[in-house]
Amino acid sequence: MAAVSSVEVEADEEGLRLDRWFKRHYPGLTHGNLEKLLRTGQVRLDGKRAKSNQRIEAGQVVRVPPMDGDTSQPPRPAPKRADLSKDELKELQGWVLYRDDDVIAINKPAGLAVQGGTKTSHHLDAMLDGLRFGSKERPRLVHRLDRDTSGVLLLARSPKAATALAEAFRDKTARKLYWAIVAGVPSPEQGEIDLPLGKVPGQHGERVVARAEGGKRAVTDFRVLDIVAKTAAWVALSPQTGRTHQLRVHMAALGTPILGDGKYGGRAAFIEADGVVSALHLHARALRLPHPRGGVLEVVAPLPRHFEATIKALGFDPAIVRTAEDVRRDLRDAR
Repeated sequence: MAAVSSVEVEADEEGLRLDRWFKRHYPGLTHGNLEKLLRTGQVRLDGKRAKSNQRIEAGQVVRVPPMDGDTSQPPRPAPKRADLSKDELKELQGWVLYRDDDVIAINKPAGLAVQGGTKTSHHLDAMLDGLRFGSKERPRLVHRLDRDTSGVLLLARSPKAATALAEAFRDKTARKLYWAIVAGVPSPEQGEIDLPLGKVPGQHGERVVARAEGGKRAVTDFRVLDIVAKTAAWVALSPQTGRTHQLRVHMAALGTPILGDGKYGGRAAFIEADGVVSALHLHARALRLPHPRGGVLEVVAPLPRHFEATIKALGFDPAIVRTAEDVRRDLRDAR
């Protein structure tokens, strides 16, 4: 039988929960077995009893009891990683809006899935090795955007940064600003949408429905930035909650679906005009949240080409694409 081992917590593991540290080092150890080892004092932190949700610090020593065959299973295979060409790597790194030792912010293009699935082999998660920039750690996803939504997406460069960023999203200290072009004009032109959302099965797969039985509360602040006759509106959206497809369903529920969103707006989500692209017109314009090392991180993402083309085609005021400082002011005003 293997002997008891003492494992020192590395610098890039600081801030992890103890149970997640074990999942990383001993992926075959079930949560139930870990709780039993903690309860009986076989696992200790710096010689003291510990709890599974306890945050660990660099330099601390974890006492690990002997692991039998059932708990020393190899980790699950990682998702297949993309083999990027030089041109693809250059394009990927060209999406970077901000980078430091803890965080990378990219401007995700519309049409790219963030993670893989049964029918999705091309996705950002498989490409993250191309954003190491010399780090031994692979960047980690800390939040999501829909496949067809463009804009600011954050990546963490260490477990500690991932924990801090995830907490900012979970605790709602992250302020998010989206821009959308919608078919029709919301009335009133500014307000709060408070409609519960729930997932229901459908003929073409699962979809999100407003006012669904047992739905979860979802709240979105909105403000019209510009109007083209009664045809379309340019809208700023700030979600207070983070439900799946929240902005898309909420705008459709107002009778003004996001342009290009056939899933929730049907034919009403499309405008036939020269220069108007049929893609979804929803862009994660800016993000403001606490930086893992202190202070505030603010990132603004330029508009995608199809969004700019529609602005020009429909005759919106191009001056609304303001300076980054104006956008940051909007973020500070957002809830």
